[in-house]
Amino acid sequence: MELLKLAALDAEDLAVISTHLQDAILRTGDLAYLAQEHRFVLVARRFDWAAPDGEPPRRRLTGLHFERVLAVRTRGITPNPNSDAALELLAVTFEPAEPPSGTATLVFAGGAAIQLDLECIEVRMKDLGPVWEAEGRPDHAAVEAGRAAIAGQG
Repeated sequence: MELLKLAALDAEDLAVISTHLQDAILRTGDLAYLAQEHRFVLVARRFDWAAPDGEPPRRRLTGLHFERVLAVRTRGITPNPNSDAALELLAVTFEPAEPPSGTATLVFAGGAAIQLDLECIEVRMKDLGPVWEAEGRPDHAAVEAGRAAIAGQG
């Protein structure tokens, strides 16, 4: 399969990138805010949702960068370039402010999040090449059933 290369210049484009990054795994050491360049970058191991039926599930190494970043806030994450703490990316959302600015939020399992105040949406995602067989396929129905059971709804 060809390497995926996507760009987002509006909220709809960003939603497409979010879909491809759903269930991506990354480490806190794979995140960086380059304040002087107004850029936020990360490297993730994304689940390849486009893998052909009948083939084993797989993950791909993927780079993502946001341009025109004015500020970064984190919740439940301690940035550390030497950390191996794992994060599971659930979604990337966008809340508009005065057009074309707004806030992109990277939402992680366990309630962690990163908010990026953006001058405008300018995001690029690119597969970096390595691909490997995944241990399994994310099971969202099982996760929801587990949450319901914990909450006493199951």
